[in-house]
Amino acid sequence: QVQLVESGGGSVQAGGSLRLSCAASGRIFNTYTMGWFRQAPGKEREFVGAIKWSVGNTLYANSVKGRFTASRDSAKNTVYLQMNSLKPEDTAVYYCAAETQETAIVTTWTRYDYWGQGTQVTVSS
Repeated sequence: QVQLVESGGGSVQAGGSLRLSCAASGRIFNTYTMGWFRQAPGKEREFVGAIKWSVGNTLYANSVKGRFTASRDSAKNTVYLQMNSLKPEDTAVYYCAAETQETAIVTTWTRYDYWGQGTQVTVSS
């Protein structure tokens, strides 16, 4: 079992920055992918970015590429999502999730096995 707890959400003006954290507990294997997803009201949950726990390679949605950066601190069992140049369309509940089966990074949210509770990010214009 893996438990994930997000923190770091909040309200910010357009152009600002936030850093989300996702603390993981339980059995974390190097093969896991740690993903970030978001869901705005009335919209589907969408992939934001992900990082492989072992080698640290990353993948991002086109909408956030160049603005968001995923990282991990293995000693703290924590992954981060640094979000810069935020836009009003980034407003959503952000979730971290763990995918435990695949070698490659998976972008489909239904393939992820464990989820955090979510944290709200609100960007005002």
